Amino acid sequence: MANGANISFFFSPGSVAVVGASDEPGKISNIIISSLLRSGFAGRIYPVNPKHSSVHGMKCLPALEDADEVIDVAVFAIPAGAVPAALRGAEGKIRGAIIVSGGFSETGEDGKALEREVSEAARALRIRVIGPNCMGIFDTVSRVDTFFIPEDRVKRPPPGGLSILSQSGSFAATAMDELAADGIGVARVVSYGNKSDVNESDCLDFLAGDPATKAVAVYVESIDDGRRFVEAASRCSSIKPVMAVKVGKAGAGATAARSHTGAIAGRYEIYRAAFRKAGVIELNGYEEFLAACKAFGLQGRAKGNRVIIITDGGGVGVGIADACQAIGLDAAPLPEELRAELKAVFPPYFSISNPLDLTGSATDESYALALSRTMAGEHYDIAIVAALWGPPALTEALPGMLAQKPGFTEKPIIVCSPGGEYARKRFSLFREAGLPVFSTPEEAVRAAAVLARDGGRGRG
Repeated sequence: MANGANISFFFSPGSVAVVGASDEPGKISNIIISSLLRSGFAGRIYPVNPKHSSVHGMKCLPALEDADEVIDVAVFAIPAGAVPAALRGAEGKIRGAIIVSGGFSETGEDGKALEREVSEAARALRIRVIGPNCMGIFDTVSRVDTFFIPEDRVKRPPPGGLSILSQSGSFAATAMDELAADGIGVARVVSYGNKSDVNESDCLDFLAGDPATKAVAVYVESIDDGRRFVEAASRCSSIKPVMAVKVGKAGAGATAARSHTGAIAGRYEIYRAAFRKAGVIELNGYEEFLAACKAFGLQGRAKGNRVIIITDGGGVGVGIADACQAIGLDAAPLPEELRAELKAVFPPYFSISNPLDLTGSATDESYALALSRTMAGEHYDIAIVAALWGPPALTEALPGMLAQKPGFTEKPIIVCSPGGEYARKRFSLFREAGLPVFSTPEEAVRAAAVLARDGGRGRG
């Protein structure tokens, strides 16, 4: 259902109301208002609840109809049965609604009837709706945060270029928490739940033209209008990478999806065909979704699947080469002219092949030189740098030197830095330099494979 206006105001509101506002600790509405205040949202905040005269030190309106302006977004944190009347009472007072309340189509026939009532009221009043049964929006651009989980439970990621769309609020929140722990930034995260109105296609249309979004990751349980999805995803993927993970493929998973957001999952083969037609990179499961978010959060898409592996640990290099072969990446041998060039500049005890092993004598400079020489030409599309911190000449300047990418600015680098406390403490150095870093060869290769998948399409 589309109620006329576009949805851009959800991502740049000048005012937000919270219906059901309360100062009571643990209340969803209290968490939402606290999050808006903490995040630095610069617009006006309107608590709404007839039981209170003030909330968080702000005047509390008895109802939305008492507002003295048209409010851009109203967040409904009230029992499901009270939502239709509250929405009808907001006629002419709000542009959009985020209904975080559960108890709608995901619960059965009575909930479906209630959701239809909400949809009919919203359509009649030309109010756009995100939800119900959702987390809403976390936005580092507008500083809107309606996710009703306290920050000490789910950390919020810093600003970045990745946007995430998800039917599942818990999936979105978990991904946010993990990305925040790894220092990977996001632009917008939208949890749209039962998507009675705003859906993934609406969001893709908006994100296609959003300068803050450099890549989009989508969690899909169901798609109601396949043709519209293909059109919106095609537009977006022609400008920036779009990737998606489909859950509820069959059996118990499909049943779980239906009970979770009321989704009818449909045949998985149809989704695969739609993703291919739209230029969407399909992801397999949560681990690959997370790896893709980390990789695309910091690097661009690869033009192909040819990989150079540079390391100071021969065994790790061999393991990465095996993983590349298993997943479909091409760790091709060094061309003879490149081999000769590298032999002329490196000592004879370096292993000049692919993997390129700099041994325990590796230095920051030898890593940077190896990267520059192997990636500057047309031989390789992506580099996996496996930096073990054992060599005594390696310093904390290494990540910055690798990130300079002399002569190959458009080609991505994935870092694998296995090890314990010493190595993990230096993860932040790579991330601060704009390089995605992983602790195991398998994770690094998985991320490289996502960057190389369907290579060349949608580069903007």
